Formats: sequence, structure tokens, C-alpha cells
Amino acid sequence: MGGVTTLERIESFLPERSVRIDDLAGSLGLRRAEVGVFRKIYGLDRLRFDPGTGLFDLVLPAARRALAALPAGRRVDYVIYAHTMQTLAPPHIDAARVIRAKLGLHDAEAFALTQQACVSSLGAIDLAGELLRAEAPEGAYALMVTGERAYSPKVQLIPNSAVMADAASACLLTVGGPGDEVRSYLTRTLGAYAAGLEMTPQEISAFGQDYATVLGEVIEESVRRAGLSFDEIDLVIPHNVNAVSWRHTIQRMGADPDRFFLDNIPLYSHCFASDVFLNYTTLRERGRLVDGGHYVLVSVGLGATFGAMVITHREGGTP
Repeated sequence: MGGVTTLERIESFLPERSVRIDDLAGSLGLRRAEVGVFRKIYGLDRLRFDPGTGLFDLVLPAARRALAALPAGRRVDYVIYAHTMQTLAPPHIDAARVIRAKLGLHDAEAFALTQQACVSSLGAIDLAGELLRAEAPEGAYALMVTGERAYSPKVQLIPNSAVMADAASACLLTVGGPGDEVRSYLTRTLGAYAAGLEMTPQEISAFGQDYATVLGEVIEESVRRAGLSFDEIDLVIPHNVNAVSWRHTIQRMGADPDRFFLDNIPLYSHCFASDVFLNYTTLRERGRLVDGGHYVLVSVGLGATFGAMVITHREGGTP
């Protein structure tokens, strides 16, 4: 099975319950001044957070909507659950297999991918395309799903960076279809920061100094590998970590801030591996995805992996 990876349907899901970051200050141990910093400097305001929503209740709605675009007579060969945190369920529960079963995709191979943290969703798309080309029959599909809950204060707060929120997404993809064409995918991992949340103050400072430069380089290189110039990119569709990190990156790149979609940061905050797809569906609903337009999906994962994927939107492929 040859050809280019195409994204046939992207969906996202948000719990209805919306809270302000002020409402979480007590559980996260944030002082009033720290909340003020998150709000005024990092650009955070509200987020979706519902402790009563189970993991699979969060993941399945977007997955079901994406599967509705599967053409009659076609099959899904792979279900890939991409998530940020390594542990999301008790050891005896294989979440990817549970998702497969609940979706009725019993003949699909199901597995999880998490090693690149919040970039894992983009990595899962790249991997799914390689698997489809290498071993799947003509016309086969893969389903990539995301979604994880900020189930404790320890995983909900990234100090001096982000407050994590609940969301999920799904992407139905194939090879050589009419959907959005994947033009390039690039990652860069800085292993010096592998400790993530356990980094020392010195490592955190160094990571902050490297962040904007490396992220800008990854975006620009992904665009070059797609055979494009940055002037040909309609929008960068990023993760929602915070506004100040993106302002620094944009400044370091010397780019136009209007080319970066940051509207959802104060509305939804950072949603693990789901951000770029949540932002994609927001843009689609607003009519801002142009047929033939070029977009860069971008995320950064603790550990530290920087990832960027360039796609060309095809209006007829993703209604």
C-alpha cells in the first residue's frame, strides 16, 4: 500500500464543565499571586475539568464521530491510543484494547504510544502511515485517538508553565485518500531535559532558554521538508501550553503573530496530546481552513520532544 498519509476525519471532544483557574487554586496549592501570573502573563483563564468523567467517557465520543467517516466496506486495521502520561489506568487494564472493544473494531490491532509525551499524537499519525504503507491491504484505515484526564494535582500542574485540562480527539487516516495530505513530520528530542517534571532549577532554566529557539527551528525545518516556505503557510496550529511561550517563539522566529492560532489558550488551557486537534476542529467550525491551504501542527512534550507536522487541507476530504 503506497502513497501519502491522508487525514480523512478529525474530531475533538470537551466535557461540558468549565472552570476558572482560580477555582483550582486550592487543590493545586497556588497562591493568589501565582494565579495572577498564570492569568496575566501565561494567558490562561478557563479550562474544561470534570472529575466525574471517566477516561473512556472522555475518549470515545470523538472516536465514534471520526469513525462515522469510514467509507462503507472499508476496515480499520490499527487503533492507536496516543497519550502523554505513561500510566492512565490500573495495570490489569489495557486502555487501547478497551477502546478498540468499545468501538467494535475487534479485528484491528490496538496499542498505545506515549514515549514523546504531548507530541505522541503527531508521532502516532506518522507511525500509522508507515504501518499502512508497510503491511496493510489497499484501502485500509487507522484510527488515532487521544484523551486523558488531569486526575490529580501532581499531573494537572506544570509549575511556571501550564495547568492541564480534560479533552480528547480522534483522527481517521489512510494512505492516498482525499483528505488532508501530510507533507512532512519532524521531531527533535533534547535528552538533557529527560527528567521532565523532576528537572533541577538549573535544568529548568536551561530548558527555558533553549525552548523558543529549538521550537522555531523545528517549525521552519518541517516547512522546508514539505517543500514550502514559511510565507506559504496559512496558519500554525499549536498546542495550548501558554501564551508567553508562544510569544517568545514567534519573536525568535521573527514571524507574524497572526499566523499562529492562540485563541483557545484562555478557553481550554493545555489538554495533553489533544491540543492541536482541538484547535484544528475549532478552525474548521469557524470556516478558517482553506482548501489547498498549508498548516503546521505543532506540539512540545516534556522529556523534551519538539514536533511539527505540515499538512495541506483538502476540503472535499474532511467535510
